[in-house]
Amino acid sequence: MHGSVLSAAQLAVTTALVAWMVTGFTRRWLRWRMFCRATFTIITLTGTTKDGRTEPVNVYAHLSPGSFVLGPPQLQTIINHLTASDRYDRIDGHGRVLSARGEQTIEVRGSRVVL
Repeated sequence: MHGSVLSAAQLAVTTALVAWMVTGFTRRWLRWRMFCRATFTIITLTGTTKDGRTEPVNVYAHLSPGSFVLGPPQLQTIINHLTASDRYDRIDGHGRVLSARGEQTIEVRGSRVVL
């Protein structure tokens, strides 16, 4: 009998602690700047080389290690680097931008980012 009372008390305390942690996280941490002001880009790019071949471009490979936030200005900078380094003649693609303003379509036409 004593064991079941202890288990019930442990279960109640554990449940209360988990509920407190979850509500504390959602109230405080989900309003953190990273979650509310970050801009994420999900995009598929195709690069055209100088000899006319096309190949997929992984723009995320050019981000800093551990970085996952990619907005349109950063995307344009990476595209400028790839075309200026003569790796690609032009880059085209399409995708989505997720931000505090909602979801938008994004295109890359002739190595220029278009929202």
